[in-house]
Amino acid sequence: MATIEECREALDRLSGNLARADGDVRGAAALDRSLSCHITDLDHTFAGRLDGGRIRVDAVTPGPPATKADIRLAMTGDDLVALVGGDLHFAKAWASGRIRLEAGLRDLMRLRKLL
Repeated sequence: MATIEECREALDRLSGNLARADGDVRGAAALDRSLSCHITDLDHTFAGRLDGGRIRVDAVTPGPPATKADIRLAMTGDDLVALVGGDLHFAKAWASGRIRLEAGLRDLMRLRKLL
């Protein structure tokens, strides 16, 4: 089982990957939205912002998200690490329910380019 530290490192790697992206991916990641990622098996939430193509984590708290972020993710720590490491395909994991993504329709339309 992935640890909180490994999940934080995975989010930092994902942020770096988004910042280095170009084309449609860069445009899709260039949102300014609040973001939460609930790690279900560890019952901790990373909260922050997707801003300028980077993920900024402002807080890590126990339990589910305290407030409703614009973009909400939920998955196990192992799935987060596998996703960022390239061992798990987001669209397949989302379609099977392993990863939950909730956002407004406009944000979902832009984020689909990341999938």
